[in-house]
Amino acid sequence: MAVRSEIAAFQPRTAEALKESPYPRREEALDVSSRPLTATNPHYNPAADPLLRSAVPEDENLRRNFEYTFNEHFNSHIWGAPFARPFTKMLNIFGGGYNPPTYLFGMANNCENSDDVNPFPTGISPSGTNSVSTESSDPFNAQNSSPSPPNTSTLPNDANVTSNTLVLRSNEITPPSSGSGDGPTGNSPTSGGAASSATGSGSGSGQDGGGNGGATNNSLSTQHPFLFEPPARTSRGTEGRTISLKANHFEIRVAKGIWYHYDISISPDKCPRRVNREIINAMVHSREYDNYFKDLQPAFDGRRNFYTRHELPIGKDGLELEVALPGEGRDRTFKVSIRFVSEVSLFNLEDALEGKCKRIPADAVASLDVILRHQHSMLHTPVGRSFFSTPGPEKNPLGGGREVWFGFHQSVRPSKWRMLLNIDVSATAFYKEQSVLDFMYEVLEMQDRSEMRRNLSDSQRVKFTKEIKGLKIEITHCGNIRRKYRVCNVTRRSAMNQQFPLLTDDGTTVDTSVSDYFLKRYSISLNYPNLPCLQVGQEQKHTYLPIEVCNMVAGQRCIKKLTDMQTSTMIKATARSAPDREREITQLMNANRYESDPHLREFGISVIPRMVDIQGRVIPAPKIQYGGRTKAQASPQQGVWDMRGKQFFSGIEIKTWAIACFAPKRIVREESLQTFISQLQKISNDAGMPIQQNPCFCKYATGQDQVEPMFRFLKSNHPGLQLIVVVLPGKTPVYAEVKRVGDIMFGLATQCVQSKNVNKTSPQTLSNLCLKINVKLGGINSILVPTVRPSVFREPIIFFGADVTHPPAGDKTKPSIAAVVASMDAHPSRYSATVRVQSHRQEIIQDLAAMVKSLLLQFYQSTRFKPARIIYYRDGVSEGQFSNVLNHELRAIREACLKLEIDYMPGITFVVVQKRHHTRLFCADTKDQMGRSGNIPAGTTVDDVITHPTEFDFYLCSHAGIQGTSRPSHYHVLWDDNDFSADDLQNLTYQLCHTYVRCTRSVSIPAPAYYAHLVAFRARYHLVEKEIDSGEGSQKSGNSDDRTPVAMLRAVTVHPETLRVMYFA
Repeated sequence: MAVRSEIAAFQPRTAEALKESPYPRREEALDVSSRPLTATNPHYNPAADPLLRSAVPEDENLRRNFEYTFNEHFNSHIWGAPFARPFTKMLNIFGGGYNPPTYLFGMANNCENSDDVNPFPTGISPSGTNSVSTESSDPFNAQNSSPSPPNTSTLPNDANVTSNTLVLRSNEITPPSSGSGDGPTGNSPTSGGAASSATGSGSGSGQDGGGNGGATNNSLSTQHPFLFEPPARTSRGTEGRTISLKANHFEIRVAKGIWYHYDISISPDKCPRRVNREIINAMVHSREYDNYFKDLQPAFDGRRNFYTRHELPIGKDGLELEVALPGEGRDRTFKVSIRFVSEVSLFNLEDALEGKCKRIPADAVASLDVILRHQHSMLHTPVGRSFFSTPGPEKNPLGGGREVWFGFHQSVRPSKWRMLLNIDVSATAFYKEQSVLDFMYEVLEMQDRSEMRRNLSDSQRVKFTKEIKGLKIEITHCGNIRRKYRVCNVTRRSAMNQQFPLLTDDGTTVDTSVSDYFLKRYSISLNYPNLPCLQVGQEQKHTYLPIEVCNMVAGQRCIKKLTDMQTSTMIKATARSAPDREREITQLMNANRYESDPHLREFGISVIPRMVDIQGRVIPAPKIQYGGRTKAQASPQQGVWDMRGKQFFSGIEIKTWAIACFAPKRIVREESLQTFISQLQKISNDAGMPIQQNPCFCKYATGQDQVEPMFRFLKSNHPGLQLIVVVLPGKTPVYAEVKRVGDIMFGLATQCVQSKNVNKTSPQTLSNLCLKINVKLGGINSILVPTVRPSVFREPIIFFGADVTHPPAGDKTKPSIAAVVASMDAHPSRYSATVRVQSHRQEIIQDLAAMVKSLLLQFYQSTRFKPARIIYYRDGVSEGQFSNVLNHELRAIREACLKLEIDYMPGITFVVVQKRHHTRLFCADTKDQMGRSGNIPAGTTVDDVITHPTEFDFYLCSHAGIQGTSRPSHYHVLWDDNDFSADDLQNLTYQLCHTYVRCTRSVSIPAPAYYAHLVAFRARYHLVEKEIDSGEGSQKSGNSDDRTPVAMLRAVTVHPETLRVMYFA
């Protein structure tokens, strides 16, 4: 099937255009003398390349076709070419969409006999039915004809072609051993299970845990999945000045040997982990079962995994025991089934840490983690990988019935030669242990307790329901019996009006109010009969409890989103300078007393209570280029630089703009607006973004209902309108409506500003506004100085940032939003974005191929170049998701490239960016500490001691810490066609952290990853109209058609005019 054109014909670049190109001329860009022989060398001979030697066929005709193929792949395009090695690496792993001659696959494996590694059976089908047409092979350049090579690109007999798709049926690639059950995930990025078919279903191996299933996109499906594996570390960085550091990682020493892994099944099987631990603890310490567990200190994860140092005498059939726990009135009996799973070899773990094998044994890491957590799980309240204890006399209230609990995080990390224990201070929000009356008083922000004697208004009831629904309460009216229930709703009627059918002694039912029932049954006269009741248990059973006889159960973590005020309070309560945090972590280590843990002694484990020492490096910051007449440059110092006296690299002249003030006149007076306008004009002129005239429109408005008609009026009556400045009185629904109407409906650039910043202007605030406005109108604030950029910029390169945002924890209905951005110039400074709405809490970007394809086309239309390299920064992926995300998303990127051009295969580097980790770095020498918080310097890089023993990862603190302890970002390279050295990728990443347009500071993650985060959150605002919080679950507005995937996609589809600029800045 011929590949159809996707865009207009590619126009050959003229000599004049080449002179203006941001990239060097091709012959200047390719320094062949410093590279191994590759196809980019004009004197390249494939037969001389040791990597490709075995791929060159002896037959004269086939050799001519081989040379033609490489000439076409690497020498025919003006935009430069990816190197031969990334191309061959891609051939080695890519399972469809492109069908070179079968002998080409041999070259990818660097072996003498290509038949040994050919994923196709020997032989080429003689029939023409399976051949792939080479017509119009360049969708970038549909009308640019070129002679066709001999048609030897035919498929093997057992390959099918459907819609230009190659479906492999090779059995040469062996999938991981299959197994069932929820095996431990481990810390290895490649430990996740993989799909067993192309239909989306899949199971993980018994050790590695289940995967999320294979990609359901049939365009690159395979009978056996091609599993991409992260590259091995080839080098460590050397650039920059050295700095002595300490990390909050502690060495774990483990005696060599064998541990034994058992599967535990408890029935009834719906007990929480806390109860499961009580059951297993009672079983182990029961004298009745001394013949099995005497003198043993096993470890249990609270679910199914049970580890012992010595083998249990239970035989092949396992063991079933009965365990009793004391209950209310009578004992509760549980059945415990124990089955042997496997031996856990610590010798395999040692081999992996020493680099003798690449894959870290997930079973050993998981078992070590369970053993180290066992004792703490019995003594504290576990939340994720952290442990918390009830706060002492010093409380840290957040308001709204919530408070801060402090604890510690603990996780096991593999590193070079040894395992490490990561310990960090941790804090989270819990619900206060108090009466439900007091909880309601705080949630509703009542001023006087007498308010509780009145009926709640509808808005109060909705707010209270939203907060208490799903929480556990315990009753107080039955003496020592404190039964616990989960709240499922709050009644609309008060206790004196809420009725239920009561079964009488004679077997009949009579409707009785809750207040009457408590008076007759318990002789309790309710003090607050006008308050609603809590409906508890299963909703259909209609069990009601008066609020005043209920208490909040202690130790309930708050998973609902904190308010802005609570978040601010939380930050202030938890912020610690770096030296203070270091001291607290040391105190935690001493308090945890690992040396006296009987379970650690049992398994021969010890923890060295001293932070590991590291030699890090502080890499130099880039220089920043500005424009204007002076073409001034800025040199960042500790991640900060000053723009005073400099002008934007490319400033936009603003001729037509408007102001819409949604703050009332009593808050923002006309005089304040006039002062704001004049000051904004002055600052913008100084910055090189002249605002030539006063606004063409300046009106007051109230409420979000006026946004759309006002914008419609401005669009119709003011042609060429460039910008609308919107003044807001605070956090208000107007903001979401402004962005929806401006971004989606009319394609108008909007800039919101808080009323307090209008009433009291400052040069800093106005300068920050100008930074955002300029890029929203298509300008460029600053660029990296071209002469000192990494050499990778000498060829066309595109930077992608990708992120998926999920609804708050506890929300079970709202969709996740995937955002991908990509650079659109050579600097890189301008970015374009694309968004998709996808399944609830789905981390893999489901429509990535289409998103990447769209952005590649935009890059080509913007620059008239095709990227030779793709650098893909992926945010928000945990280590347990590495394998699934890599295998789906790397395949999707390849698919996007091949859909554009049958032989378009740029080198791809896939980097995961992680911020949500607990590694902290501290200066060993106080002289190296920076700022009031004593943090490490901006540019501090670590790629040894605490990093993965074999894979390519590093820590980089690219920003200057202002408050609290700086958190370095963790970068894990999951794929690298471009063969970056550690220095090259670390420098490139650090420089990209200086290109964020919103401020004159380096930020904590590369700009493209940051922009993807902003785009996803902006899309959440675009969806606000589709989602209304009712307090009783998420409800949708409008009719059912508004809730379809098509309608949700339409809701986040940005107007074409808006899409041309960085509307998300």
